[in-house]
Amino acid sequence: MTHLRRADPKLARAIDVIGDFTLGRELRETKSVYAALAEAIVSQQLSGKAAATIYGRVCALFPGGRSGPRPEQILAASDVELRGAGLSGAKARALRDLAEKSLAGEIPTLARARRLEDEDLVERLSAVRGIGRWTAEMFLIFRLGRPDVLPVDDYGVRKGFALAFGLPELPKPRALAAHGARWAPYRTVASWYLWRVADRGGLERG
Repeated sequence: MTHLRRADPKLARAIDVIGDFTLGRELRETKSVYAALAEAIVSQQLSGKAAATIYGRVCALFPGGRSGPRPEQILAASDVELRGAGLSGAKARALRDLAEKSLAGEIPTLARARRLEDEDLVERLSAVRGIGRWTAEMFLIFRLGRPDVLPVDDYGVRKGFALAFGLPELPKPRALAAHGARWAPYRTVASWYLWRVADRGGLERG
């Protein structure tokens, strides 16, 4: 935290108010990049409970699906089956694209993903239909534990920044990226604190 405190006094105040950095407790087990992306596609724009329910229904479509549907199973499933599990047409198409790219060797293995630079990995993951930069960045943060990711398009990060820095409106992504350059190489840590500021509605104590 020393670097962040020295680099940005206003962020230092957020660190003081929020307390310990606990992202490590929020990291999720990842067995494969494919499986993590499949779950991410299903979960998009849903609450945690709804996402878990629909993902469970998708898994239940297939034998041994408890660990997640395999690419060949997704490609063999009919649209009726996928829609019946609660997927929208767009999500079904995204899952099929992911499955096709996985079987074609275009989705990196977990070991390979861990060796790739952040931007290279974001670019590769974003090539999948339905996987945008934000989803790729969440994978880097919560699945791989990358330390220097700043999701400038994330509403919570922007909201937290506005509250912590006393801004009347949300910062533009480009402005946030420019300011956040001083936080490198710990921009994930800064992002986590901004999320917590947004969660609590500001930095006023009590």
